[in-house]
Amino acid sequence: MAGNLLTILVIVTDPHLHFPMYFFIGNLSFIDLCSISVIVPKSIVNSLTGRKSISLKECAAQIFLYLLFAATEIAFLVVMSYDRYIAICHPLHYGLTVTPQVCAQAAGGSWASGLLYSAIHTFTMFRLPFTKSNVIHQYFCDVPQILRISSSEVQFSESVLLTVSSGVILACFAFMFMSYIKIFSSVLQIRSVEARNKALSTCTPQLAILLLFVISGLIAVLGPIAKKVSLKNLLIGMFYTMLPPFLNPLIYSLRNKEINSALGKMYKRYFEFPSKALLD
Repeated sequence: MAGNLLTILVIVTDPHLHFPMYFFIGNLSFIDLCSISVIVPKSIVNSLTGRKSISLKECAAQIFLYLLFAATEIAFLVVMSYDRYIAICHPLHYGLTVTPQVCAQAAGGSWASGLLYSAIHTFTMFRLPFTKSNVIHQYFCDVPQILRISSSEVQFSESVLLTVSSGVILACFAFMFMSYIKIFSSVLQIRSVEARNKALSTCTPQLAILLLFVISGLIAVLGPIAKKVSLKNLLIGMFYTMLPPFLNPLIYSLRNKEINSALGKMYKRYFEFPSKALLD
């Protein structure tokens, strides 16, 4: 949360970072901040108080919000991969292609697609009463666990939606993978070793966290549903709910020289100058 808040703060306050790439990074940090806030606080409260319950409305809200932020994040990752592709492979056309209007439309489309995706899934899962046990074997309201205790009609409808969604996600992943392949092929042709290493060190971790997020999510959704508490099930849930919001600030923001420079300026402005004034 601290890393994502710091990233948003420095991008908003520093005029030198008001560019498309940092606009998308700021949105991604906001999504990660919201995503981890949907699940972790409730889990911490339950852990400290010893409770193991959640109301039906809270469960529906948790699923709706998490699916909203997860789907929107995937959409933004697609947009960001295209942004990096244009910046590295067609740098002379970047200013004409990635305009402020295009950025606003891409952001609006990403949020709208996430909202539509979340609303459809949430309505499908909660439109009929549950017919089985009310016990879910996870530390949050996980979609597969909710389906396990749902009626057969809901299970069939949601399985169709999940199959279609998995196909869309794989198509998005294929688009991003192809973008990074073209980026890597262009980077390897760069004569400057420093520039080549910089581009590779930026894109490789992004591809790694993308693989982690997509693969762990697909395993949780399409894999066998756990009928009892298991460490494997909890770890898979942790991987796609907590790890990406934790790693994204490190990969996209805190390893970025421009953001680090802006952080240094902000630190000097708010911490070093007042202390020097007091000493004087």
